[in-house]
Amino acid sequence: MSTKKVLIGVLAGIATGALLGVLFAPDKGSETRKKISKKGSDTVDDLKEKFHDILNSIAEKFENAKEAASELYEKGGNKENKKDTKTAMS
Repeated sequence: MSTKKVLIGVLAGIATGALLGVLFAPDKGSETRKKISKKGSDTVDDLKEKFHDILNSIAEKFENAKEAASELYEKGGNKENKKDTKTAMS
């Protein structure tokens, strides 16, 4: 199971637990609606933050792979140039 799926499951569980806790609290309806709204807003903010963290992680891995591919390409190009030079000298 991937880390992303576990993280999403945990966040969904926390949001569900918070919502149920607010719904069963002995407050007036208007207070309960305010609490639900605040919890929803907090959860959305947390999800946005996690989403941005995941995107940044993916972007970083992409850049690392791109750099590694570029280095590999350069090494291969240098070997080809050396072979061409040796062939021309023969």
